[in-house]
Amino acid sequence: MHPEGGRRTRELGRALLADPDLPGPEAEAVRAALGRASALADDLGRSGWHFLAAGEAGFPERLAAVADPPLGVLLRGRIPEGHTVALVGARRATAYGREVAEYLGCGLARAGVTVVSGMARGVDAAAHRGALAGGGTTLAVWGSGPDRPYPPEHRALADEIAARGCLLTEYPPGCPPLPHHFPERNRIIAGLAEAVVVVEADERSGALITARLALEEGREVMAVPGSVFSRLSAGPNGLLRAGAAPVLTADDVLAALGLPPQAKGRGDEPPLLALIPPGEAATVDRLAATSRQPIAQVLEELLALELDGRVVRQADGSYRRTHRAPST
Repeated sequence: MHPEGGRRTRELGRALLADPDLPGPEAEAVRAALGRASALADDLGRSGWHFLAAGEAGFPERLAAVADPPLGVLLRGRIPEGHTVALVGARRATAYGREVAEYLGCGLARAGVTVVSGMARGVDAAAHRGALAGGGTTLAVWGSGPDRPYPPEHRALADEIAARGCLLTEYPPGCPPLPHHFPERNRIIAGLAEAVVVVEADERSGALITARLALEEGREVMAVPGSVFSRLSAGPNGLLRAGAAPVLTADDVLAALGLPPQAKGRGDEPPLLALIPPGEAATVDRLAATSRQPIAQVLEELLALELDGRVVRQADGSYRRTHRAPST
């Protein structure tokens, strides 16, 4: 269904809620679809999903107030309460973009803010993983049915999100991830959030659709500055030029929400980890030379940091930070 067709269906659905006997073939088709959705509720319940109609208790107030709210949503998990920020960006993000998204997601989660994104590859997945690593909650909005996690390789991530936050979709079971679903999905991400932060995005990115929808709904739009030589920085840099507030740390986002900055760490960072600058990757040889330790010792320490979730080994053999709290 084309996006405008989806909007028309939702308009008819809202009219039917006000007048269940509304006549006409279009209204009858929507009435039948709503009936089928209700009949699916029992099957969904067995897989941990449930349907929440607009107007029911627990339906997010911010989402209900947008210009084109969904008639209802399918949920797995619990919609977190409190402050909510969307972190969005490119699917084909750079290593820098993924690390920034994880870094911001982790910082916001530690401050008690729920991180919203779309569970796509790249920035979205990194933002969710950062929030989970920070011990907080996160919410993923899908552009497909509850039985069609997308992308498929994020099934395990979806389970983690549901356990600590919520999965949400307005699409029924069996519905594939069609291209026009994602712009529709973005209006829900924008509607749920108090602020939208764009990390990396080219000039035609769906993340910019989310930013535009957020502006239309009166939400705060912020952006992470990027290299003038990178096409993936064209989106956020363009937003900054248009007046969006820059984001360098999670504290910048917290300030926009009227929240205090994060409490500072205790300064007990492992010495080897301190030699890996945020946003960069370091090779074993470089770390050995800088720390003046044998390579075997450096590899042993890196393995311990990797097992603790503090660093990740990249395809080229270098290591970068994950900005995660140490295991306890």
